[in-house]
Amino acid sequence: MASPIPFFQRNASLALKLAYAATVGLFVWVCVQFYIPGKGFTYLVMFGGKAESPYIPALKKINHYEDPNSKGYDAQYYAQIAMRPWLSNRALRAAMDSMPYRARRILFSWSAYAFGWGDPARALHIYAVQNIVCWFLLAWLLLRWFPATSWENFFRWLGVLFSFGLCFSVRGSLVDGPSLLLIAFGMCLAERGRTWWAAGVLGVAGLGKETNILAATALAPASGRDLRGWVRAILQGVLVVAPLAIWMVTLKLWLGSGGDAGARNFAWPGAAYVNKWAETAAIFKTEDAGSIGVWSTLTLIALTTQWLFFALRPRWSELWWRVGASYAVLMVVLGDAVWEGYPGAASRVLLPMTLAFNMLLPRGRKWWALLLLGNLTVFFSSDTLKPPGRETFRLEGPRELRMVEATGRAVEALFADDHWFQPERSQFDYWRWSRGDADLVFRNPHPFPVAADISFDLKSRDERHVIVRAAGRDGVVLWQGESVQTMCAVRVDDVRLAPGDTVWHFDSDRAPEFPSNGDPRKVAFSLRNLRIQVKAKAAEKSEN
Repeated sequence: MASPIPFFQRNASLALKLAYAATVGLFVWVCVQFYIPGKGFTYLVMFGGKAESPYIPALKKINHYEDPNSKGYDAQYYAQIAMRPWLSNRALRAAMDSMPYRARRILFSWSAYAFGWGDPARALHIYAVQNIVCWFLLAWLLLRWFPATSWENFFRWLGVLFSFGLCFSVRGSLVDGPSLLLIAFGMCLAERGRTWWAAGVLGVAGLGKETNILAATALAPASGRDLRGWVRAILQGVLVVAPLAIWMVTLKLWLGSGGDAGARNFAWPGAAYVNKWAETAAIFKTEDAGSIGVWSTLTLIALTTQWLFFALRPRWSELWWRVGASYAVLMVVLGDAVWEGYPGAASRVLLPMTLAFNMLLPRGRKWWALLLLGNLTVFFSSDTLKPPGRETFRLEGPRELRMVEATGRAVEALFADDHWFQPERSQFDYWRWSRGDADLVFRNPHPFPVAADISFDLKSRDERHVIVRAAGRDGVVLWQGESVQTMCAVRVDDVRLAPGDTVWHFDSDRAPEFPSNGDPRKVAFSLRNLRIQVKAKAAEKSEN
C-alpha cells in the first residue's frame, strides 16, 4: 500500500483515526438536524403538499412533514407501501403513480413494515431512517477495504460515503443507499469464496432495485476457459435473478401492466448522456447559471472519469472490475428521466460504479489527480443534506422586551404562505423566497410599543429592483435598491413596533419568474437572515 502524503506522515495514525471519527460525527450531527419534534424524520421522505395522488388514510392520521410547495419525490410511494403493503388495497393503489412500477422495489418497504411489527406509524418512521442506518453499516463495512492506515484510504472511504448519490439517497429516503450496502456485503462474501451466499444476497438485493442484479457479474469466473466455473456462475446467476423474476410475474398476475412508467429510464446508447451535457451547457448561457450549473458539470466529469477508467483499463479477472464495468455499460444506456434536471438520478443509479472505482484505482501519488476527478461530487454533496429550514428570523434583546412573561408570547415576524415560500436554510444562512410582491408582519405582544433595529439581506436571481415600505403599498419608503441580484444588506434602525401588528410591504418591479437553475417555482426575491434586535420601550405617540 502506498505511503501517505508526506505532509500527513507525522502522527498520521492518530490524525487518521480522528478524521474517520470526525466524519462519522459530522454525519450524526447532520442527521440530527433533520429531526422535527412530533414528526420525527419524515422530512426525509419528501412528501409533497401538492402530490398528484391522494395519500392513504393511515398516513393522513399520522403527524408527518409535507412540503406545501412540492409534488413530493419517489420515497413518498415506497413509504406508503411500507405502511400498508397489501398491494391490491384501493386506497394504496390510488396513492401510487404506478403500483406495478413502485411495487417492484418492495424490499425496503417490507423491511420497514417488518421492523415496525405491522404498525403503520412505526413502519413510516423506520422507513424514513433506513438510509441513515445503512449509511453507518456501510461505513463500517468499507473499513474492510479502506482501513485507517493512510490518507488515501480515508479519501476513498469518504468518496463513497459522501458521494452526491449516496447523500441524496439519505436525504430522500431512497432505495439506492440500502442497495449499495447489500451489494458491498455480497461482494465481501464473494471475495471470501462464499459465492453461493453472495448470490443469495444479490438476489435479495434485486427486490430493492432491479439494477442491483448487475453486480452478479462478480460471480463470473476469472477465465473464459473455466467451463466448470461458468456452469457454476450460470446457476448462481439464476439464483440472483429468480427472486426478481418471480416477483415481477406475481405483480403482473396480481396488478396487471405497469403502463409506461419507467419507459424513459433507458435510451439509445449515449443519447441521454449527450443531452445532459447540452442541458448543462445551456444553464451557463443564462444570466444566472448559479451553483447548479457548476455542480451538474462536476457530476458529469466525475461519472465520465469513472466510466473511462473501466473502459480503458479492462481487468476481467478482477471481481470489482466486472461490477464496475457492468454499471459503466448501464451508464451508456440510461435515459433522459435518469439524467435530466438537478440533482438527477444518475449519480444514485451508478453508485456501484463509484464504489468499484475507488476500490480499483491504483495506489500512489500519480493517481491522485484521477482519484480527485472521480470523486468530485464530494465537494458539493453537502448541498443535498441541508436541514429543514424551520428558522425564519432571530430575535435578540433583553428578555423582558423580547417576550411577555405571563403568556410566553414573544415579538415575532410572520410570513403569509400566499406571499412567501417555505423557509430554507444552509449550514450558515436561512431564507424565504417571495412569490412576488409580499408583506411581512411584525407582531408585538406587549401592551406598549418597543423600539427595534431590523436587519436582513435581499437576493434575487435576476436584475430586480425592490422597495421596502412601511404600512402597505403607499407607505413611507424604508429602503430601496437598484438591484438585488447581488445580495444587498438592509438595516433599518429605531423601528417603532406598536402593540399588535406592524406591516412592511416589499414591492418588486418585475413579476416572479422561473429561475434558470431548474427550480420549478416562480420566485421574485429571497429575504435572508432576518434579525430583530429589540432595544427599549418606545415613546407613546402624541395625541396631536
